[in-house]
Amino acid sequence: MNTTRWRRAPLAACCAAVAALTLAATGATAANAGAVAATWGHGGAPVVTTDDGAVRGMTAGTVDEFLGIPYAAPPTGNLRWRPPQPPAGWQGVRDATQFGPSCPQPPSLSVPGPFSEDCLYLNVNTPALPGGDQDHRWRNGGDDGGLPVLVWIHGGGLTQDAGRDYDPAKLAADGVVVVTINYRLGALGFLAHPALASRPGGPAGNYGLMDQQAALRWVRDNIGQFGGDRHNVTIAGESAGGLSVLAHLVSTGSRGLFQKAIIESGSFALNQRPLADAEAAGEAFATAAGCPGQTAQTAQCLRNLPVTNLVNTPIPFVEIPGVVDGKVLTEPIGTALAAGRFARVPVLNGTNHDEERLFVTLGLTVSQGTDVLIPGGTVTPDSYQADIAAALDVSAARAAAIAAEYPLTAYPFPWVAFSVLVGDASFACPGLQIDQETSARVPTYAYEFNDDAAPPIFSGPLLPPPVATHASELQYLFDLPNAPFPAPLSADQQALAASMRTAWATFAATGNPATAAVPWPAFGSAGSAQMLSLVPPQPQMETDFAARHHCAFWAAG
Repeated sequence: MNTTRWRRAPLAACCAAVAALTLAATGATAANAGAVAATWGHGGAPVVTTDDGAVRGMTAGTVDEFLGIPYAAPPTGNLRWRPPQPPAGWQGVRDATQFGPSCPQPPSLSVPGPFSEDCLYLNVNTPALPGGDQDHRWRNGGDDGGLPVLVWIHGGGLTQDAGRDYDPAKLAADGVVVVTINYRLGALGFLAHPALASRPGGPAGNYGLMDQQAALRWVRDNIGQFGGDRHNVTIAGESAGGLSVLAHLVSTGSRGLFQKAIIESGSFALNQRPLADAEAAGEAFATAAGCPGQTAQTAQCLRNLPVTNLVNTPIPFVEIPGVVDGKVLTEPIGTALAAGRFARVPVLNGTNHDEERLFVTLGLTVSQGTDVLIPGGTVTPDSYQADIAAALDVSAARAAAIAAEYPLTAYPFPWVAFSVLVGDASFACPGLQIDQETSARVPTYAYEFNDDAAPPIFSGPLLPPPVATHASELQYLFDLPNAPFPAPLSADQQALAASMRTAWATFAATGNPATAAVPWPAFGSAGSAQMLSLVPPQPQMETDFAARHHCAFWAAG
């Protein structure tokens, strides 16, 4: 099975295909970043006191929102490419009604500015108090008895996206305190370079994952003030966010910071690069940016570079599959999972019907950290085997064997065969592998999202026929205010969305997503690979996932 492949998440892929903008200036600072003195009381705007100072949010329908709360110091100047540091405290009451800046990233139609290196902010959505009572001094202060907490880690290929792009109000209304976070992206978040290592031989890189750990520590220390139970935290993410959840499952530095894990389409990159390889790539990137060498002067040169130089360096920086840095990750994720070296917490894991169709539609297939431009419409019977070899980085003989396993005569179009096989190799079967390895040790609940009529809100119309593809499920869990091709859900799809949100909230509360309306047995609990097929209006059980996705073939290869 090929577990070294990787994919840019939908927002990154969409941006590569449709962005026609230049990167905005990235020196903006957070609106309302200073402390704002305020008075408050019974019936006023919600105010909560954190370890760093008081914040004033706002009530929006059934939830209270607290936006743009700093969880770490700005990673600027000498703090660039260093572990996150605690934020500075403030006096008075800080306004928390506007998002902080998004982290620097390539131009996009999906992620609004401002952008700034000063971007380590999070947002808290908590069910509003009954009767409009906004005096939050009743909150439990971190003791048991609060609401379950879900921390959402966004995707975007570790290069794009932001916490502000996910509106969790409907999920929070189901009785969950939802936290969305920013973390350092691209080279700023994941550059490994000898000059930046804390000592020769590492650790280096994975600063974005360190940011996520810092956000989880903030949640542990403060979420009780917002009505959440710090001892009942679920980490959840999609695509690169799902990959991040897997990283925290195996990272000893994340132990005790969460009690459950949700992985959506995160199975595509289980074999992280050795530090030496990542540092060699980092040196090439730094040289292209104008900072050659491995000395302290090199590090200072890199820390003095304008942000735009780092985002737009002529040699693109490859973030995924990530690096065994020696601190956050001491071994590849796949190795740790197979050996049982991961946190003993309940897992909810799943993939979508044809994950690859989004990328094939956008003409971007990515393998082994290299962009392979294979527009779906150009896959022909004559090019089929060569396209397979290029996409999966396999020999001609192996490509021929794959083509025989996925004969063109079995599919309506060549691009469908190509999309299906790449998705099976990169997402579906590695996802099943995760189910098998985690379920041997912890309760594991598996799903496949199969609503093939899901609106293609990230790409516009997909190459036919319609199918549930990468990121299709996100609109069923969150409102997505910045999706480039928004479309409404049908009544049946809204029913599925409500079932999914209830299941996610129930899992966050109890570690089991089953509800009275939707039974959901644990994977392998009946001696078979049971998973839930998420279809409208009512999810159904399925037991033929491995056969439909040819997983025995990929495991044997």
